[in-house]
Amino acid sequence: MPRGVTPRQPSRSGRQDKISSRPLRAKVKANRVAPARKKVVKVASAAARIAAPKKPAAKTKATTVKGYNPLAPERVNAILRRLDQRYPNATCALHHNSAWELLVATILSAQCTDVRVNMVTPVLFEKYPTPEAFAALQPEELEGDIRSTGFFRNKSKSVVGAARKLISEFGGQVPRTMDELLQLPGVARKTANVVLGTWYKIADGVVVDTHVQRISRRLELTKNEEPRKIEQDLMKVVPRDRWIIFAHQIILHGRALCIARKPKCADCPLEDLCHAADKTWSTVEIHRGAK
Repeated sequence: MPRGVTPRQPSRSGRQDKISSRPLRAKVKANRVAPARKKVVKVASAAARIAAPKKPAAKTKATTVKGYNPLAPERVNAILRRLDQRYPNATCALHHNSAWELLVATILSAQCTDVRVNMVTPVLFEKYPTPEAFAALQPEELEGDIRSTGFFRNKSKSVVGAARKLISEFGGQVPRTMDELLQLPGVARKTANVVLGTWYKIADGVVVDTHVQRISRRLELTKNEEPRKIEQDLMKVVPRDRWIIFAHQIILHGRALCIARKPKCADCPLEDLCHAADKTWSTVEIHRGAK
């Protein structure tokens, strides 16, 4: 063999053995085309999904129940009757002996339990028995006495400011009107309604605390979240002569059964009238918007 000449080796593809290349070409062609076809199918299906009209969202049963009206007088009256049966003597849980003591206790109850406030106020009122005694203080002097109620700096400013306002403009007497009460430091509609309704028996509005806010939405008596708007909604559906006791009953109900987490629905007298979405047990349909 001449030097430098390398014999040809058989090709792995078989071309050197005169094997037809057509099947190979067909196979390569098939391999090239198949992925393209799959991709086209995927694109087409995606396009079809985009072009296809969306299915309408499933309606809640509240809208499918024919003739259902959560604000119907018959339903509202049934709620009121059952609250009367369960909480016939409902009243304010804050201990007090005068309108001034109730005003102070209500200011202290913000972001605090009534139980804690009732532990603080007896010592507080024994130490400072009159509005004049509170008015003579600097807010810093009161902070230690009310520290356990939380937000004690703001509350001490409100109590001392309210006492000074009463002495200077109202002769030391707690006003009997909403407009005048709202002029006092630390007093909003909730506090004013508590004083007017509980002490003076004046129904000028509905007390809306966290319990009333939560339960009135669960019962579909309102769809609003702001206390002021919730109060307006409740004033439209609850008779005026029921405004005061209704709030007290709902507050008691919220503490006893209709708690924020895991309400005790199996023991609730309003269970078959309530369609709340966060019920823990139900014999009626659930309404998605009732929460």
